[in-house]
Amino acid sequence: MLILVRHGRTIANAQALLQGHVNHPLDEIGIDQAKRVARVVNDLYPEARVISSPLLRARQTAETISTSVSVDERFIELNYGDFDELALTDVSPEIWEQWRSDENFRPPHGETLHELDIRVHAALLDLSAEARTQDVIVVTHVSPIKSAMTWALGGDASMTWRCALDRASITRVAIGPRGPSLTGFNDTAHLQEK
Repeated sequence: MLILVRHGRTIANAQALLQGHVNHPLDEIGIDQAKRVARVVNDLYPEARVISSPLLRARQTAETISTSVSVDERFIELNYGDFDELALTDVSPEIWEQWRSDENFRPPHGETLHELDIRVHAALLDLSAEARTQDVIVVTHVSPIKSAMTWALGGDASMTWRCALDRASITRVAIGPRGPSLTGFNDTAHLQEK
């Protein structure tokens, strides 16, 4: 089983800023979210191998889950280029529309959704054989997890705009003889518990 965990909240998330390759740490709420998701995945998948994006917010979340974390650069967030740390409202409606309708749209000095899919799908394929026999937790970001969802469903990048993914959520992809199967998406029940 592949278990994809989105990192906890950062100050940039709290301020509704685009956060690609900038390297913010978790804030207090994000640390609490990381602890909550760690309890759940450690209970359900105690023998899982843990992999993280290289960015601090993901590594902090991963290190809350396990003391043994490997890093895979391919799970880094989409490179928003010049849009990094812009408020969502500072991106014009015309640009948003172009971004949503064209998987080859590139923010200035950034990365396209198509390029993201190529690297994330390659990483998932590399993990597929292992994930058939061992649980693998990947702590990453919104865009790579949505890319994993499209991979599991056999869809394309346009699907990523039609779903929401909360921070510290859990997404599950089973790997069977016929390929990947999305078995859970954006599970946040652990964040509601007191």
